[in-house]
Amino acid sequence: MTNMPSPATRSATSAAGRNDVVIDARDLVVGYRKLREKIELTALRDVNLQIRRGEFICIVGPSGCGKTTFINVVAGLVKPWQGTMHVNGTPVKGPGPDRAMVFQDYALMPWRTVQENVEFGLEFVKHDLSKQQLADRVAHYLDLVGLKGFEKSFPYELSGGMKQRVGIARALVCEPEILLADEPFGAVDAMTREGMQAELERIIAETGQTVVLITHSIDEAITLADRVVVVSHRPGRIREVVEVDLPRPRFEYDIKANERYHELREHVWDLLKGEAFGAATEGEA
Repeated sequence: MTNMPSPATRSATSAAGRNDVVIDARDLVVGYRKLREKIELTALRDVNLQIRRGEFICIVGPSGCGKTTFINVVAGLVKPWQGTMHVNGTPVKGPGPDRAMVFQDYALMPWRTVQENVEFGLEFVKHDLSKQQLADRVAHYLDLVGLKGFEKSFPYELSGGMKQRVGIARALVCEPEILLADEPFGAVDAMTREGMQAELERIIAETGQTVVLITHSIDEAITLADRVVVVSHRPGRIREVVEVDLPRPRFEYDIKANERYHELREHVWDLLKGEAFGAATEGEA
């Protein structure tokens, strides 16, 4: 870890909880068994990472380095081969309502309206909400992501950016403690992507959730994260955890005009470029 100042906190509440470790990976080794080829493929090796409550973490690394595998272990979708993954001090044994995922490909049901797609997030979660309370909660999160007025629209009537907003609202409506996002803006154009980054920073400032976001963009990582986790090519190991000591909110000023931004970007790129070239050489990029 670099010896940089701690990042600016989003609120006094999140600052108070910053010493609480909510996600704790210890000596994590994760892989897959390819049944057809009868081989084992190691995706992550010797990963140790502690994520504090209220932190916004971005994970960057070359394709195939195990980024998605890591958040799948946090989500309880993949089990470690070795080592441990704890959430709030409890071993992760499967998915839970304290964690929600935002996917890159929207994963919306085309036969459902925007409102119904968001409601789906609560259909498999135990709750004691009345019909009106459920409607009010859905309306709140649709308003939060800027989709008020589109409740009755179907996915085919929405732009890519709007579809991803539905995905974010669906994750938020369960009010999870941890939000996991796998390249959530990868399928939208550059202008929409920057706008959605600003929206996500605003939303998380309001909800105070712990966020783990995967991205291939160094700029996106520095713009959003409190810390950037740089992962080597497969089998993925953590090369460095870089503190992003830039003030928030970052979209209220020209962050790219900040000299510190460029120092951080150059440092992360120096860490990644050798990994990217190594992965390409081995056919992983």
